[in-house]
Amino acid sequence: MKIIVCGAGQIAKSAVSYLVKGNNDIIVIDDNLRNLDEISKEFDILPVHGKPSHPDILERAGAKDCDMILALTELDEVNMIICQLAYTLFAIPKKIASVNSQTFTDPLWGMLYNDNHVPVDLLISPNIDIAEQILKILQYPGCAGILPVFDEKYYILTLNINDDCPLSDTPLVQLSRQEGLNMGFINIIRNNTSFLPDMYDVLQTNDQVNIIVEADKVYNAISAFGLEKPANERLVTFGGNEISEYMGIKIENDDTIISSRLVEENLDKARQLARNLNQTVVIQGEMMSDVILKEADLTHADAVIALTDNDKDNLLASLLASKSGVGTTISVINTPSSSNLMFNSADNILVNRSAITISSMLKEIRKAKLRQAYSIARGQGEIWEMKLEDEVNYCHKKIGELNLPKMCRVVALLRGEELIFPNPTSKIELSDLLLIYVDSTMIKQAEHVFC
Repeated sequence: MKIIVCGAGQIAKSAVSYLVKGNNDIIVIDDNLRNLDEISKEFDILPVHGKPSHPDILERAGAKDCDMILALTELDEVNMIICQLAYTLFAIPKKIASVNSQTFTDPLWGMLYNDNHVPVDLLISPNIDIAEQILKILQYPGCAGILPVFDEKYYILTLNINDDCPLSDTPLVQLSRQEGLNMGFINIIRNNTSFLPDMYDVLQTNDQVNIIVEADKVYNAISAFGLEKPANERLVTFGGNEISEYMGIKIENDDTIISSRLVEENLDKARQLARNLNQTVVIQGEMMSDVILKEADLTHADAVIALTDNDKDNLLASLLASKSGVGTTISVINTPSSSNLMFNSADNILVNRSAITISSMLKEIRKAKLRQAYSIARGQGEIWEMKLEDEVNYCHKKIGELNLPKMCRVVALLRGEELIFPNPTSKIELSDLLLIYVDSTMIKQAEHVFC
């Protein structure tokens, strides 16, 4: 697939880091040479210098025979113009645009996005998606990630197993109905490698596990794994940007939050945030300064969220907070390799910008007809949610007859109101909702099965 990515900033870099894993030809356009040089050094892409909203630059990038264009610059209006040019001049089949302003995502203006007005096939808001994921994590202390599936009747939980987990060294077959929980185990990450467990596998300290549970059993699951923590009532955020501003507004409307403090080094950004946030204490200064940390009252915080554009700063802030006794630390990482750094302990929750950015696009990128899709397992795998609405070739077949590729599994299916954890002899029926785990190296093979 030939894909043009417009922009070389953080959002674009997140998308590129994932897209290069597939058999894709990636062209990146940006008028900032520094950003373009950085992304071309890090990834196997073709850089094109120029303004991506100019028709001649798009033509030079090969828009005439392009399969998809991602308009991921930092300016919402520019992204929409790019999609308009892609449609009117080059007839590019798929057009995806990112926006930061909540105005453009308001359902009130949903009629705007069609071929007769602004031809955007998919509108995404990665910064808002990141903020919402962090807010979910704050809502469920002890959980390292939470994703809704099956119309939010169930959740996929990411749990970091620590030394105190009472379920360690117990075969998974004995854990699936632990304390009345109907849990399904999706995958385990051990030593930075994802694998699909069998019933005789056991959890080990420092494992990261993804499970599926009923929506009203999330707290029970966290408690069963010995990961429950006190409520996050006092927050400290490092980094002033669209993510922290969106979160700040949401937090100010949350009665469970007692105090919220935000540290931003840039004076102009700090002033803007202070104007837009009424109940958040905005502190301008260097986040590693002892004076600033004391003013932020770090030692009394329940949770620290590090949102800067620098991964090392985010990880260092979380490490410092953890050493200061903060129970929940969350770091946004912009480069997937940062997840392998040695001090990413089980107590530090990582929010992967690349995974969240690409998750919002997967339905458009994949050939299979998906209801929902997520990148999980630190980018090593995907979760596909599908509904059998037609008599497809695999309907009424046993799962063992599907010839699924290695590291691909139907982890659950919802039939009516019944959640089933299938085995190779289980049949797939019309109207079933399927939840499928696909290793990132097996995407093409899985698409062949489910298309």
